[in-house]
Amino acid sequence: MRADRTPGLLPALQEGRARIEVAGQRLEGDDLTGAVGALARSLAGARRVAVVAHPSVATVVAVAGVLTAGATAVPVHPAAGAPERAHILRDAEVDLVLDEPALTDRAAPPPEPAADAAPALILYTSGSTGPPKGVVIPRRAIAASLDALVALWQWTPDDVLAHALPLSHVHGLVFGVLGPLRIGSPLVHTGRYLVPVPGASVYFGVPALWGSMGAADLGRLAAARLLVSGADRLPRAVAERVRRLSGHRILNRYAMTETLVIASPRAADLRAGLPAGSVGHPVPGMRVRLADPDAQGAGEVQVRGSGLFSGYLGSGPAVDEDGWFGTGDLGEWLPDGSLRLLGRKDTDLIKSGGYRVGAGEVEDALLAHPAVAEAAVIGVPDARLGQRVAAWIVADRPDRAALAAFLAARLAPYKLPQEIHVVEALPRTALGKVHKGRLAAESPRRTG
Repeated sequence: MRADRTPGLLPALQEGRARIEVAGQRLEGDDLTGAVGALARSLAGARRVAVVAHPSVATVVAVAGVLTAGATAVPVHPAAGAPERAHILRDAEVDLVLDEPALTDRAAPPPEPAADAAPALILYTSGSTGPPKGVVIPRRAIAASLDALVALWQWTPDDVLAHALPLSHVHGLVFGVLGPLRIGSPLVHTGRYLVPVPGASVYFGVPALWGSMGAADLGRLAAARLLVSGADRLPRAVAERVRRLSGHRILNRYAMTETLVIASPRAADLRAGLPAGSVGHPVPGMRVRLADPDAQGAGEVQVRGSGLFSGYLGSGPAVDEDGWFGTGDLGEWLPDGSLRLLGRKDTDLIKSGGYRVGAGEVEDALLAHPAVAEAAVIGVPDARLGQRVAAWIVADRPDRAALAAFLAARLAPYKLPQEIHVVEALPRTALGKVHKGRLAAESPRRTG
């Protein structure tokens, strides 16, 4: 790779230094580069290519081939329903669809385009508030975000990354696949569940995966260097359990599809410890401000910088006149200058009887009870209070009176849930986030 030009997105792949293993199938070195090269050359002239993102080697080669060809990849979750898939293909106006392409040919890859403003990916949002929207992510944003993580996490080609994340979202695809192909860090995808991998030094997961790991498996992560969580709020009970059983503090970073990584601790910060709930400081190249802070200093997180998307497909830029993007997340600055997230403005800030209640605080109190395995809290309409606090829990035959007393000892009276629903499972998105919009539809409106 010449030093006098902007490097492409995937230098380790171009130079034959990458290795991937997915579902027990391995491809590495010149064989991986040759497979990507052959596919890239077959896509000459394509503008946008949809990739059905199975957890497979073929999916990794397909995405890398599209990017190497200079086209835009449009990942589609393999479990997407027919209406959602049809919407994505129509909205993105794709030229063709790759679904587990054959990898029988090998060819030298064409020179990879520079990491510039050209779109690399169109990632579709979950569509929880309407039809999924295409988020256009430029090549330079991916390069800048990954390079920031390399510095903060001390991520090197000597690391072996293991994860079980979907390959149609930022965490699993950008950080979990393009990161290794850029850096030269071998990747092992473990399938549906996150499990220990011999020799792995870095693990990526979401709170639902970390929370579902058994005690024995967590104990086997003691030899790892770094455990990373993202995509959703990390409950304190999950973080404490992982630390107790594995010996590691989880690095909890903050990212969005529209912004890539916004804030992250440094790997070195974990040894000294971080304030509860901290997601670290803004990463190099990203600026953060809190808009319209309230009396307690909490405001909407707004960002601008090198990791920002180009806009929503068909809608143009989604920033204000000064380039700031409103995330819809609530945050506050901690005394050490790091950021703590308080939840989403529309679901996690509950205004009840003139008080402000953070859903996360109530969820943490519920999860501290030994019978409660999962918890989700929202505000639901109430004619008298404006909103009342409602909770959904996955629990093993809870004693409601004992649970109420347990919460009363930990929460102010106005923060106590006024209704608690015991369910077998919480509704989740494909990435494992609790789908709170579905919970709201389950709670009856009180008229007086």
